[in-house]
Amino acid sequence: MPRFPLQDVRQEVAALNIGTKIKQLRLKRGLTLQAVSDRTGLSKPSLSQIENNSGAPPIATLIKISNALGVKIGYFFQDAPDQQRLVVVRREARQEIKKLNHADRYVRVGYRYESLAHPMVDKQMEPFIVEIDPCEIDEIPYNTHDGEEFIFVLNGRLEFRSPDQVIELAPEDSIYFDSSIPHGLRGLGESARVMVVVFTG
Repeated sequence: MPRFPLQDVRQEVAALNIGTKIKQLRLKRGLTLQAVSDRTGLSKPSLSQIENNSGAPPIATLIKISNALGVKIGYFFQDAPDQQRLVVVRREARQEIKKLNHADRYVRVGYRYESLAHPMVDKQMEPFIVEIDPCEIDEIPYNTHDGEEFIFVLNGRLEFRSPDQVIELAPEDSIYFDSSIPHGLRGLGESARVMVVVFTG
């Protein structure tokens, strides 16, 4: 998989400021890392890495953290929250997030995503453009989170896996499912580019 220069990745993650927002909100709520760990099922080292802007959380992880802290996932993408009822996000204004693993291994793993409606406050849906890499079956990360999810394939082929189903999706195919079902995704042959809409309620 392609590697990114360590300094470039750190600067990109820090610029998004998601980790700082998570930490500030956690402290405002009077919660310890252990308390958030207990609420999300995420390890304290992983949470600490995210808060220090050393790693960018995937969508499912960010949903768990936002639920634990009592906010919508969109809170972490806003620069100056206000009460806009209509927002336009130009292509160049999307906020790209690369999913990263441990701090000593900055590589593309799994997928990258771009928020499509980050300026909107308190929205019920979260739309993203997501690029999902191919991987071996035993390397597919499985996620669960509250809500529902809709995926529309733009380019490439996508494989959806749950404990009892394997579904292959081609361009312009779509799938809608309960996000509490353990689910994993991988590109087939090459990276798949999809639109994902998450409803968190």
